[in-house]
Amino acid sequence: MWDTRDDGDPERADGPGTDETQFAALLADSAEDLYEHAPCGYLSTFLDGRIAKVNTTLLDWLGYRRAELLGGRHFSDLLTVGGRIYHETHFAPLLRMQGEVSGIALELKTADGSRLPVLVTSTVKSGSDGQPLLIRTTLFDARDRRAYETELLRARQEAELERERLQRLATTLQKSLLPPALANVPGLDVAAHYHIASVDQVGGDFYDLFPLATGTWGLFLGDVCGKGAAAAAVTSLARYTLRAAAVIDPDPIAVLENLNTVLNHEYQGTDPRFCTVVFGRLTPDLDRGGFRVTLASGGHPPALLMRADGTAVYLPTPGGQLIGVLRDVDIATVTVHLGPGDTLLLHTDGLTEAHTNAKTGDGDRYGDDALLDFASALAPTTASDTIGAIRDLLDTFGTGVDDDTAVLAIHVPRPPK
Repeated sequence: MWDTRDDGDPERADGPGTDETQFAALLADSAEDLYEHAPCGYLSTFLDGRIAKVNTTLLDWLGYRRAELLGGRHFSDLLTVGGRIYHETHFAPLLRMQGEVSGIALELKTADGSRLPVLVTSTVKSGSDGQPLLIRTTLFDARDRRAYETELLRARQEAELERERLQRLATTLQKSLLPPALANVPGLDVAAHYHIASVDQVGGDFYDLFPLATGTWGLFLGDVCGKGAAAAAVTSLARYTLRAAAVIDPDPIAVLENLNTVLNHEYQGTDPRFCTVVFGRLTPDLDRGGFRVTLASGGHPPALLMRADGTAVYLPTPGGQLIGVLRDVDIATVTVHLGPGDTLLLHTDGLTEAHTNAKTGDGDRYGDDALLDFASALAPTTASDTIGAIRDLLDTFGTGVDDDTAVLAIHVPRPPK
């Protein structure tokens, strides 16, 4: 606020009433001056587009003298080639039909050949008899807006490129956490699938099937808490620890206890990390045929057994605790015989916790009972058919699958007839 107090200096000319006088003089500007020096361009044309009147503001923007535009030049002559085409095919026809067109982005050609982006609004003015007489057009300088839009587009393109780069990185990292191929076990068919819920983040699910001592194989499937780089680090540590521990001592309980010790040692204090895991040892059953499977579970969902007779049951492992939470962990085990025609399915909870309503992302979870009914309808089945059916099932959930899902199926083929 200006200080208008009189300090007694007789030489000052800006007395108490000076500002008010100057302000009143500004308000007394003529209508012609307001038209000529408005903060926007004004243009009046005849119905055929010939320029009849133009204000000083627009002349200054374009670099023309008034005499160069009045009488012989058309409004479309001031437009770029693309703008002229748009004017003839869209702008002018709409103006004739509607009587007004607002906020159209066009580019004008200046006297020096450069381009001036503007927003154009035109209105048809009629006489007292209702017949159209002329067209009045208002033009707003859109250079700052165009620069802003260009910068916004550039930033968006850079963000999309960065997102694509992160997606490629996440995909590459995800692949590195999964086996390139599962071991070929004589007398056993194996299939697996990894469903990625989000391409932007690395999930924490993992699985593997690999040889141990002669005639035995190890398998595991697990789910690390969380997502992203931190979860990927735990996933990598868990996967390689399980393989190394199984070589030293293939007993499933010993393997999970080893992993629990490693996670407790590596992740202590304010950032604990844990996972659910099921580890199994496969041994051919020479007396009965098929395989003998011993599963050890650390808080993981129970495996599903689909029998050759068409039944399906869960293999419960109650009491198994999360791996990495406690220093001493309880491991639950179960042993089962896989005969010809039997199929064993291991899965992570991304499957059973999927939302059945993909549009809203809420509603009922799929659940253990629904999965058991699904398996009962499949049995008897093969490993590849099981995985194929689950992939189709996950597709029906769409975006309702909000967590990564890993599934691993092993099947003992029936002997050829």
